Amino acid sequence: MDEVWLGLTLISLGIWIGLICFRGQFWQADQRLDSLDSLDSKENHLQEWSAVCAVVPARNEAEVIAQTLRSLLNQNYPGQFTVILVDDQSSDGTGAIATQTAQALGKESQLKVISGEPLPPSWTGKLWALEQGIQSAQGLNPAPDYLLLTDADIHHDLTNLRRLVTKAETETLDLVSLMVLLRCQSFWEQFLIPSFVFFFQKLYPFRWVNNPQKATAAAAGGCILIRQTALNQIGGIQVVRQALIDDCALGQAVKSTGKGRIWLGLSPLVHSLRSYASLETIWEMVARTAYTQLSYSSWQLVGTVIAMSLIYLVPVLGAIGGALIGNWAVVTAGILTWLLMALTYLPTLRLYQISPLWAFSLPLIGGLYTLMTIDSARRHWRGQGGAWKGRVYSIPD
Repeated sequence: MDEVWLGLTLISLGIWIGLICFRGQFWQADQRLDSLDSLDSKENHLQEWSAVCAVVPARNEAEVIAQTLRSLLNQNYPGQFTVILVDDQSSDGTGAIATQTAQALGKESQLKVISGEPLPPSWTGKLWALEQGIQSAQGLNPAPDYLLLTDADIHHDLTNLRRLVTKAETETLDLVSLMVLLRCQSFWEQFLIPSFVFFFQKLYPFRWVNNPQKATAAAAGGCILIRQTALNQIGGIQVVRQALIDDCALGQAVKSTGKGRIWLGLSPLVHSLRSYASLETIWEMVARTAYTQLSYSSWQLVGTVIAMSLIYLVPVLGAIGGALIGNWAVVTAGILTWLLMALTYLPTLRLYQISPLWAFSLPLIGGLYTLMTIDSARRHWRGQGGAWKGRVYSIPD
C-alpha cells in the first residue's frame, strides 16, 4: 500500500510539473488589456474611431441594470456609440429602469430599449435576446463596425470601450474578450470565485487562445467586442444559438474560420455586479454548464472525477496518510505537490486582492468543484440541466 500511495503522489507531482511547464503558463494570469499608461501611444495610430453598438440582454435585472447602463452611457469613447438593451420579458421593470437611467443622464438618444419576443425553439434565452439586439443594430446610421456584447450585470470602467477598440484595431483582431473581475466579497466568493477563474484559465490557456497558430479558442461572455464583418462571416449569432457555453462557442466559431484572430484577457477595471453570497448560488452557476463542458459524456465525467481526485486530493491525502503511517517519502511528495499547486494559484489571488493563504485551500476547492460537476451530470440525467432565469433548456442526450 505504501508503494501505491507513493506512486499516486509522484504521478500527481509529475502532472503539476507538466501543467506549470507545458500548459501555456495559464497560472500566471498575465494576459491583461492595455493599461491607461500605454493607451495614448496606441491611439495615435488610429486614423478614426469606429462606430460601436453595445447589445445588452437583460432578464429581470432591476437590481443592477442602472449601474450597468450608467457605466456604458458614460464611456469616454470618441466615436459613435449606441446602446441597445433587449428587455427579455422581464417582470421586474428592468426596461423602465433602463429608460429612466438614460433620461437622468440626459442620454435618451444614445439608448434604445426593445421588448424581447417570445423564445423560439432551438434558441437559448440570452442568445435570442442578443440576436434581436444585433438585428436592431443593423438599422442604425451609421451601421456599427463593432458590436459590444455585454451582460446586464457588468460595470465597465469609463475607458473600457476605448481600450477594447484600440486593442482590436491596432492588432487586427476580430474578437476581443475580457474575463471580468467577478465579485469577491463574501466568504464563499473568496473561497470559490478566484478558483473558478483559475480553472477557466487552465481549461483554456489564454496564451493559447491568443495565439493564431493554436486551435484553442474561448471567450468570456460578460464582455465581448466583435467585428460586424467577423460575425457575418460565421453566419451570425445563430450559429451558436443552442450553446449553453455560448461565449466559448462564439470564440471557437470566429477562430475556426482560419482568418479570425481573437484575444482573451483579464482586466481589474471591469467587474461583475452579480452577488454569489452563498455556496448554493455558486453551485448553481457551475452545475448549470459543467456537464455541458464534458459534452454530456459519462466517460468524460468518470475521467474528470479521477483526474480531479488525482490532481487535487491525492497530494493532501498522501501527506496526511503518509504522516500517520510514518512514510516520509509519501509525506514529502504530497507536501511538495501541495506547495506547487498553491504557488500556481497565487497570481489569480493577487488579481482578486485577497489573502495568499487561500492558496492552500485549492485541494478542498477542487473537491467541491468535482461534486458540482457530478451534480451537473445528475441534473442532466433527470432532465433538469441548463436551468437559468426561470427557463430550462432542452439538451441533447
